[in-house]
Amino acid sequence: MDDRIHQHASVLVDWSARITAGDNVVVSVAEGAHDLAVAVADVLGERGANIVTTYNSAEISRAYLRAHETGFEPAPAHEQALYDNADSVLMLGGDRNTTATADVSGETKQAAAQAQKQVREARMSTDWVSTVHPTRALAQQAGMSYARYQDFVYDAILRDWETLAEEMERLKQRLDDGSELRVVSDDGKTDLTMSIDNRTAVNSAASVAYDSHNLPSGEVFTAPVETTVSGTVHFDVPMMIHDSQIRDAVVTFEDGTVVEYDATAGAETLAQILDTDPGARRLGEVGIGMNRGIDQITNNILFDEKMGDTVHFAVGRAYDACLPAGESGNDSAVHVDLITDIGSGAQIEIDNEVIQRNGRFQWEPEFDSSKVS
Repeated sequence: MDDRIHQHASVLVDWSARITAGDNVVVSVAEGAHDLAVAVADVLGERGANIVTTYNSAEISRAYLRAHETGFEPAPAHEQALYDNADSVLMLGGDRNTTATADVSGETKQAAAQAQKQVREARMSTDWVSTVHPTRALAQQAGMSYARYQDFVYDAILRDWETLAEEMERLKQRLDDGSELRVVSDDGKTDLTMSIDNRTAVNSAASVAYDSHNLPSGEVFTAPVETTVSGTVHFDVPMMIHDSQIRDAVVTFEDGTVVEYDATAGAETLAQILDTDPGARRLGEVGIGMNRGIDQITNNILFDEKMGDTVHFAVGRAYDACLPAGESGNDSAVHVDLITDIGSGAQIEIDNEVIQRNGRFQWEPEFDSSKVS
């Protein structure tokens, strides 16, 4: 077995999930993630944790969803109890077919997502971490050879997370101290403004100790005041969502709500997402990518949203970690990220001050302080 798989497992258990002896851990294993699951089980055994494994197969999900003819009932109590009694949930992705559920209707997927809402909330109340094991299907989706894709994945995951966390803390502090955030491009296709007043940004350094739940990570994100989002954003990074590709989506917000949208590909999928519930038409997150170990788009949100020189916006659910105590953020059964490239001809402003231009931050030597009007 590739030694990098064992390193991946150790980073996941020790840095990301911070698992210790006696912890109850649920490990969700995708079809192609067997080798990573074996390595994770080995590390968990060494740490003295308790393990329950579940099998997460897209092909099994497809069979069930296509055969289901009646409305979905809420998830059963035993499934809820599994997560209610878990300390950590490790989700090991690794599809063998990245479009396995492409022929399941959007309506069916929406109904299933609604039925799983309570279980999803219980799972997200644990110290959960999502990661991915490189598979040939994911390599093909990314347009890479399998060997190149393995190198790409481990370059993104096996990083000096403590050093990156220190850099990202600088951006977190700027967001925490700011009141208004604007993302604008030179070509005028993107100009989106929102309030971030009284919000707390998350330094997503791939560890639950930082309120971060993805490995790899490398982003700083916050939750806008959803009713304040105004303007238009061009999502020029293609994304595979619900087994369909969304390309060149343009979304316009007024008073926090999506009022217009279109895409050159995947417009129907985008419409289904936005029609899930009222909260799906509002922004729940804005995230700024800072992981420069991720150097190309792969059609996998786990990597692409963390890529340096990008900003992503998620329609749907807001994360409680970004909100003041006692305040409820945007609520939705979905949380779907879309990405825009700001590596050239774009900037991020906080309270009218440019803090990133052409993908470089104020504290970097290459920073360009020029400002789009």
